[in-house]
Amino acid sequence: MQINERNIKVWSTIGSRATFGIAALELAKEIDNMMVLTCDVSTSAGLDRYRKTFPKKYLDLGIAEQNMIGVAAGLASEGYNVVTTTFAPFQTIRCCEQIKVNLGYMKQKICMVGIASGLALGTLGYTHCCIEDVGILRSIPGITIISPADSFETVKALEASLKQTNSVYIRLTGSSNNPIVYDKDYNFEIGKSIKLAEGKDITIFCTGSMVYNSLQAAKKLSEKNISSSVINIHTIKPLDIKAVEEACSSSKMIVSVEEHNIIGGLGSAISEQTSKISNSPKLLTIGIEDQYSKGGSYKFLLEKHGLTSDKISSKILTSYNR
Repeated sequence: MQINERNIKVWSTIGSRATFGIAALELAKEIDNMMVLTCDVSTSAGLDRYRKTFPKKYLDLGIAEQNMIGVAAGLASEGYNVVTTTFAPFQTIRCCEQIKVNLGYMKQKICMVGIASGLALGTLGYTHCCIEDVGILRSIPGITIISPADSFETVKALEASLKQTNSVYIRLTGSSNNPIVYDKDYNFEIGKSIKLAEGKDITIFCTGSMVYNSLQAAKKLSEKNISSSVINIHTIKPLDIKAVEEACSSSKMIVSVEEHNIIGGLGSAISEQTSKISNSPKLLTIGIEDQYSKGGSYKFLLEKHGLTSDKISSKILTSYNR
């Protein structure tokens, strides 16, 4: 795909969902055996142009997500490079057994794209929010989990995932007018984190929509004379263990920030590693508390769950000064 300043701005404006559709369209021009499967979400996933351009590389299975995974596994067994997509809770939780058997146990290779994960669809209530997907899929062997920081990284993640030999889950967070984290081309490697800011006091590990907010929080902390490293953990599984080990040896405190339940996600993955390290620093896990609450707009829910830059910096400051 053509990477330039204009496209990066356009992708930011239309958000990760629509950007995924554009990326799929361009990649299908290069990958002869690519197939995209959806469940009645071609418009929501930005796939209308793809569907019209490549009708023989597209299947709409209707609102039958479990069936979609079964069909995808069958196509994968015949040599197709398969992408499945629908709203994140239906792509993951509703299909959990099919994912376990076909992708985990049978090792069929599929790239699953969960659109509007986290709190993005909060106006529809928690039936459409997805704050459990990482925790569920982390426990199934053989599945890589990627949560892009912005729309541009969505392009990078899809391109890299289609080259993988194992199954991948791409977790798309945020909405339209997605803040830009990367304003120029960069090296994206599955399993290798990216340090976006350098600091000596705190290391903030963040993923998905929370990367931008964490960068802004770090700027606020610098006004309090607290220096923070900010590391984009775009790949939650496999985790960049080396980055965690380095942070434990150089930082006074470690923080994880994610738009996910505090149980099972990035914070849990990091704590599983820090528990193996002698004298590891304090770990503060910032995310969504283990409960369901009333729905609302995306902006409202981020504020409510303490995931804005102001509230992230405040939580870190309070914990750091204890």
